This record gives sequence, structure tokens and C-alpha cells, in this order.
Amino acid sequence: MPTRLNPYLGFRDNARQAMEFYRSVFGGELTLSTFAEFEASQDPAEGAKIMHAMLTSPNGFVLMGADTPKGRPYTTGSNYSVSLSGDDEAELRGYWDKLSEGASIGWPLAKAPWGDTFGMLTDRFGVSWMVNIAGSGH
Repeated sequence: MPTRLNPYLGFRDNARQAMEFYRSVFGGELTLSTFAEFEASQDPAEGAKIMHAMLTSPNGFVLMGADTPKGRPYTTGSNYSVSLSGDDEAELRGYWDKLSEGASIGWPLAKAPWGDTFGMLTDRFGVSWMVNIAGSGH
């Protein structure tokens, strides 16, 4: 799979509704995964919230999004990240290493509950990045 760069939007408790709206705008296939599916939240009230959503439109647009857990800061207007994802580990680790220079690491690049290698950082210019390296099952 080629490496993709796309927006990743953050929401507070309405990611499902927002991503369904974007599907109505752009068309395409929407996949939704909840926090409960990946045991990604200690709070049972967040189990049905969206941990990851991906919309792929017929013309190739990719938009991702998720609910922001209650324990993490959320500010409307800065609720986005840029996502780099694919299966070329050397390429994606290279991007991570370069983006990490002078960055604030929010989630170290490491094995994630869904089986991929994942990390989050805010680069020295204040831009939030997510890097996801697909595991062998993809």
C-alpha cells in the first residue's frame, strides 16, 4: 500500500455524526471503530465513542476522524492532525524521525492495540502529526 497523507479530524462526542455527514457530502465507504472494540478507554461511558473513522470517497479523497477522549484536551479550531499511514516501515519511520526533531511527543512510535505501529507528535511549528505503520495483517 502506498503511503498516504490526509487530514485527521478530532471531535468531542460527535465523530460518528460528523463522519456520516461527510459521507453524505463526498460519498464513498465509511468504516467506524469504537473505543470498546480496541479496549482503548478505561471509561466504560466512552466505549461507543469512535476511536477511528475512515471515509474513502469514490474520487480518492481520504478523511479520517475520531472522538477525543475526555482525559485529553480538545479545542475547536485546532482539532485536526495530519496523518501519514502506509506499510513502508522504513519510509514512515524516516518521516517520524525527521518530524520528531524539536517536537513534543504525545504518543511514542510503538506497537498499538490494533496491531500497527503508531505515534503522535506536535512538530516544532505546532502542527499535529499521526504516523501509522500497518502491521503484517494489512
